[in-house]
Amino acid sequence: MTQATDASPVLPGAALVAQIQAWGRAAGFSQIGIAPIDLAEAEPGLQAWLAAGFHGSMSYMARHGLKRARPTELVPGTASVISARMDYLPRQAPEDWQAVEWRGLAQPAQAQVSLYARGRDYHKVLRQRLQALADRIAAHVGPFGHRCFTDSAPVLEVELAQRAGLGWRGKHTLLLDREAGSLFFLGEIYVDLCLPRSEPVSAHCGHCSACLDACPTQAIVAPYRLDARRCISYLTIEHAGEIPVEFRAALGNRIYGCDDCQLACPWNKFARRSPLPDFDPREGLRATELLTLWAWDEAEFLRRTEGSAIRRIGYTRWRRNLAVALGNARRAGEPVSDALRAALPHADPLVAEHIRWALDQAIAR
Repeated sequence: MTQATDASPVLPGAALVAQIQAWGRAAGFSQIGIAPIDLAEAEPGLQAWLAAGFHGSMSYMARHGLKRARPTELVPGTASVISARMDYLPRQAPEDWQAVEWRGLAQPAQAQVSLYARGRDYHKVLRQRLQALADRIAAHVGPFGHRCFTDSAPVLEVELAQRAGLGWRGKHTLLLDREAGSLFFLGEIYVDLCLPRSEPVSAHCGHCSACLDACPTQAIVAPYRLDARRCISYLTIEHAGEIPVEFRAALGNRIYGCDDCQLACPWNKFARRSPLPDFDPREGLRATELLTLWAWDEAEFLRRTEGSAIRRIGYTRWRRNLAVALGNARRAGEPVSDALRAALPHADPLVAEHIRWALDQAIAR
């Protein structure tokens, strides 16, 4: 946390929060709320999720343990949390964007990259803008202790955003807003200012089970309960080893992330387009043939993904994911076998195992 150089400012009130919200909108955020730091009610659910092993190979989740639910243990001196939402649906997304995405998933030779990852790395976008907002606050109130986060530390982002009035937790475990759906990123500024909290909103999922029904691997094992070990986003991004054979067919042509639960959610008919060019799709990351991406060598992968969240998984995992998608395309009758065979002799052992699996997939008759 950036340390204040003098005494803490006088207890601010609602007027300062309103000003922070206005500054946040000017910085590109869609909504700003203030969350309290007492998350004790969330601790049992977090403990049960970890005890069930639902975090998979994300060992850092267990290592940090309850620090996620205790902001003052992560950043001593924290008195409030500024929670921010930033929409990421691309500016040029068509009105029927959900239908377009479903059609893309039905094209076995076409690579499907999660919507959020087609533009600039959201970590970079949000972190810079959160810091700019913090600087704006400091210019107004004087130096204060703060630290900015966006999916980069043991933070219960959805829990904090929910308590900050930015929406409610959907059955797919993501945050939902009646006027914006769930296509947005979350970020936080832990501050040593005692800001008045925002009012939480009520939940509006009702009896809907669209997200549970749509999940290709049944990773949403119960409403509000996700087993990451089954989740395609986890398998293609966070998981470093072999993708379990039982889930490979379900990956289809998804090579980085999965949007199915969000595509199926009725509230996402209200998803808002981002005003920022940062989230516009890059060339090669939307509606691109699998074989085109398979032809990238590591140098081209690094060049094409510079400044992208995709680069974080590295070339080997990228090829692993593509090999599975190509195996599924082969089963659908696409002519991909020659490209797979040509790559096998020089492949990394992890990738080679997935290539052999892909070549073993019987062409459907």
